[in-house]
Amino acid sequence: MNLKLCGLAAAVALAFAGTAQAADSARDMHKAEKERIEATYKADKAKCDPMKGNAKDVCMKEAKGREKVAKAELDARDDKSGNAQYKVAKAKAEADYDVAKERCDDQKGKEKSACENEAKAKRDQALAAAKPSSSTGSSSGMAKRR
Repeated sequence: MNLKLCGLAAAVALAFAGTAQAADSARDMHKAEKERIEATYKADKAKCDPMKGNAKDVCMKEAKGREKVAKAELDARDDKSGNAQYKVAKAKAEADYDVAKERCDDQKGKEKSACENEAKAKRDQALAAAKPSSSTGSSSGMAKRR
């Protein structure tokens, strides 16, 4: 009887150890991926250093946007909910908007204003298109309330 209990205890201990090790491994992989994203951002930023004026500003916005999108995608890999996918779409829309708006700085007057309005409209359209995927789970909640 004691031998069976010891065997069972050992099996349970090994099962928990395996689970803990898998969690540590996933955490380590997430951390390594986050560090890779940050290193890529620093390299992208360094490419902007020799540039001047608005070209440098656009380059910096592009680098920051790629970093934000990559981090949102990394988080979405861990969280498969519609909300995580919406955050990725939002990060992409905001990054595109920031770059487009920065590019508008090369223009003046009405052209600049029109450029900024177009950039904002594209961002708003992208956010609206992404929204339904985040609210698919809430439609069943609406039916339950009725």
